[in-house]
Amino acid sequence: MGSTQFGNFHDFCRDSTLPVCNLFKANQPPGINYGGCVLTGIPLSGDRHLANLGSIILAFIAILVTIALLWRSDRKHAAVGRREIQLFLLGYLVIEICEIFTVGGFPLAESVRKGFTAVHLAAITATIWILLMNALVGFQLIDDGTPASIGLISASALALFIGTGYIALDTGFSWTGHFDSSLGNGNNRNIGLYVLYQLFPLVCLVLFFLLETVLVLRVLGEVRPMLYLVGAALLFAIGQIFQYVISTHLCQATSGKIDGALFETLFTLLSVISIWGFWSSITEDDWPLPVGSGYN
Repeated sequence: MGSTQFGNFHDFCRDSTLPVCNLFKANQPPGINYGGCVLTGIPLSGDRHLANLGSIILAFIAILVTIALLWRSDRKHAAVGRREIQLFLLGYLVIEICEIFTVGGFPLAESVRKGFTAVHLAAITATIWILLMNALVGFQLIDDGTPASIGLISASALALFIGTGYIALDTGFSWTGHFDSSLGNGNNRNIGLYVLYQLFPLVCLVLFFLLETVLVLRVLGEVRPMLYLVGAALLFAIGQIFQYVISTHLCQATSGKIDGALFETLFTLLSVISIWGFWSSITEDDWPLPVGSGYN
C-alpha cells in the first residue's frame, strides 16, 4: 500500500492549494477542487475569478518585508554569514513572486502558470538547501562571505534549482513524455517532484533546526536565540497545518472564498522573519532586535 502511494499528489491536490498541482491538470481557474468545494474567490468578467486574493496580498507584503530584511542584513557589516543569509532571502523573494501567480488564482494562460510553477518549485528546493548551508556557515568550517563559501552554496543551489525545474517543466509540458504517466491516471504520481519538493525540504529543515540547536546550546552557550528558532519552527508548522489539514474545511466554511493557502503564506512569512531574527541574535553585531526603539 505504502509503495503504491509513495509519490502521489492526488490527496494533496484534492485538499490543498499546492503549486505543484498546476502541473497535473489543465488550467481551470478558479480550478481548485476540494471534492465538493471550489475556491471561487472574487468573480470577474467573462465567467472568470480571482481566487486566493488574500494569498496574493500577503505574498506582496512578504516581498516588501524581504527587501527590507535584505537591506537590514547589508547594514550588519560585522555579522557572520551576512551574504549567506542574503542568499536565503533572495531565494524566498523568488518564491513569493512566483506564489502570486501559482497559488494566486489569476486567470492566466496554462503555459504561463506552469512556467511560474516550475520556477516556484525549483526555488523552494534551492532556498531550503541554502538555509541548511546557513546552519553550516555558523560552525565556520569555511570562512563566511568568501568566494569559496558563496560559490559552493550558489553552485549547489543552482544545481538543485535546474534539476527540480527541469522535472517540473517536463511534467507540465511533456517534453520527453517520461512523466506522462503522472498525468490523467488519477494519482498525480511523480516520484522526482515528491522527493525534491516534499521530502528533501523537510529533511533540510530538520537538519537546520538540529544544527542550529547544537550551535546555540553547545558552541555559543546561549539560550535566548532558541526562542527565535523554536518560534520559527512552530510558525512554519502552523502554516503547514493550515495548508494540508485545515484548507478544505476553510473553503467549505467560507463557501469557496478562502482556504488554508492564505494562512500558510502568512505563517511562513512570520517564520522567515523569526529565522532572520535568530540569525541576527547570534551574529557579532549590536542589534538583537530591540523592542520599542529605532534602528541605530
